[in-house]
Amino acid sequence: MAYWNTLLDVDLSTGEIERRDLSDEFVRQYLGGAGFTTRILYDEVGPEVDPLDPENVLAVAPGVLVGPSVPTGSKTTFGFKSPLTGGYGKSLVGAKLGDQLKRAGYDGLVVRGAAEKPSLLVIEDDEVRIESADDLWGKDTFETGAAIKERYEGTRTAVIGPAGENLSKISIIECEDRQAGRGGPGAVMGSKKLKGIAVKGTQDVPVARPEELRELNDKWRKETTGRGEIEITGTGDATVDVQYGTGEALDAKNTTLGVFPTRNWQSSYFKRAYDRLDDPENDRISLDPRYWTEEYVQTKRPCPYCTKPCSQFFEAEDTQYGDIAVDGPEYETQYALGGNVEVDDIEAVAKANEICDRLGLDVIDAGNAIAWAMEASEEGVIGDDEVDIEADLEFANARAVLELVEKMAHGEGDLAELLMDGHAAAAETAGGGEAFAVHVKNMAPAGFEVRGIKGMALAFGVAPRGADHLTSCLYALEMGGSFWEFENYDRLRMDGKALALKAMEDLMMVYDATGVCKFTRGITLEEGVRELVNAMTGFDLTRSELLGIGERGHNVARAFNVREGFTREDDMIPERFTEPIPNGPSEGQFIAIDEYERELDRYYTARGWTSDGVPMGETLSELDLPEIGEEVGVRNELLI
Repeated sequence: MAYWNTLLDVDLSTGEIERRDLSDEFVRQYLGGAGFTTRILYDEVGPEVDPLDPENVLAVAPGVLVGPSVPTGSKTTFGFKSPLTGGYGKSLVGAKLGDQLKRAGYDGLVVRGAAEKPSLLVIEDDEVRIESADDLWGKDTFETGAAIKERYEGTRTAVIGPAGENLSKISIIECEDRQAGRGGPGAVMGSKKLKGIAVKGTQDVPVARPEELRELNDKWRKETTGRGEIEITGTGDATVDVQYGTGEALDAKNTTLGVFPTRNWQSSYFKRAYDRLDDPENDRISLDPRYWTEEYVQTKRPCPYCTKPCSQFFEAEDTQYGDIAVDGPEYETQYALGGNVEVDDIEAVAKANEICDRLGLDVIDAGNAIAWAMEASEEGVIGDDEVDIEADLEFANARAVLELVEKMAHGEGDLAELLMDGHAAAAETAGGGEAFAVHVKNMAPAGFEVRGIKGMALAFGVAPRGADHLTSCLYALEMGGSFWEFENYDRLRMDGKALALKAMEDLMMVYDATGVCKFTRGITLEEGVRELVNAMTGFDLTRSELLGIGERGHNVARAFNVREGFTREDDMIPERFTEPIPNGPSEGQFIAIDEYERELDRYYTARGWTSDGVPMGETLSELDLPEIGEEVGVRNELLI
């Protein structure tokens, strides 16, 4: 079978290290990755636990397909109660650490408690120890990772920077050019005084049917190498997403679809940038990777086992912002630290990206916090006397962005301290600006302007970790019109999206449990993932069984939030989404709340939840979750 049936459990408070058994039933029900971390989180962390309490856990689990050279099988999940949202926390990363954890003989890791002093968790096969990190505390993520790898040869790392040490609720975990970024996992490590995790494994990963898996790996390696998402971009070029990375469709999102968030989501078209072009028909704005990759990108640093690398390692020397070296900027950075703050200078965006990675901030929430502050300054919510930075706090000022991301990570100054926990918290503290604080469950959205792809409004609203695009990847269907089993979808209609959203969420949870990258979602789909899983595990899962694993995981995540007190109100969308878009291809589009609420009702019905979004006890029982049904589920007779 594909498992060691072993969970490593480390208590930083007591120093105790335990190896817990994982039952055959558990691994079959949840597979691995986000499946494991979601159930562990539900079982281990109750509603009485604050996200920064020692009783919160950091659960780490590589996907079941991580290890045996499965094409793009690289994703490891970090699970935790989120400091940002107060609810379900999940962040995936193409981490070499996860591959090593599995090779060390563990299907997952749980870290609980809190050390008295800065500490480092070192795992080298059977040898597990907690060591001092006094000399690493205060160092940035790049310095820390390099120091650990020099000290412990052959290890792979997950570390935090100053933002995590300072308990910023938008802080990340850095995993060697890859980031577990959303929901504030860096603050969880910081609260535990855990500066880093270093892992080295020397064992072969167990495989149920190795020859079959080798053949399938060869098959999918050929299928995925160089394949592009042409159904979304419409370019007809099958290599563009590898050549240009996740931002390859940036121009189309601006000029064809009008779904690129700009100026704190006031618009969906980067008008300022396009107005500056000498030849708008042929020239490209600075943010567009079709403009900058040839000049700045000489190499790629892909995730483990990647056959479809989106990596673009950006390097520049002696720029006006100094030397720059960072993997990226990928699309979400181009939006959050570019269009949304109206900065059309790729060198500035790349430098801001580097600072965020180095100091440990999530680029999406950091960029949105700064964009909110720029509008708050315009609207008088933040007074001139409260702006304690040298640069002018105004849109299109790259210097303000660079100064603020640096200060936010360290909590230096009143403005940075206001923003370092995200813009929802900032608006509450400032006593104004809630109307243009764009978030769901306190999390800033990914870079898809939902007024021009309306199903994504629902996707953002109901995603358990906050305004997240990867919980469903519904944008693939919305922007292309067809995906998987769904055809002829109109991006400008709200109705009719609930069933597709539910199905896409279940499928994407399967991806998160397996560790296969969603960049292959239009290639492997359910059928390809299922044959890989069956060869790896020997389970011989049917289609309904595999998708049922995704549905089970999604319901456990929902149950976690329900137990935390989340309600239908937490699935509502920000006020800005209800305002008409002022310009661009989607001009005049907005989300009508009555239409949104009707589709939300349909989604709850499709899920087997009540009108307040609480899973029915019968639904949970059908998913083999009777004990969760007893705790949070609502019975039919109570609704009559």
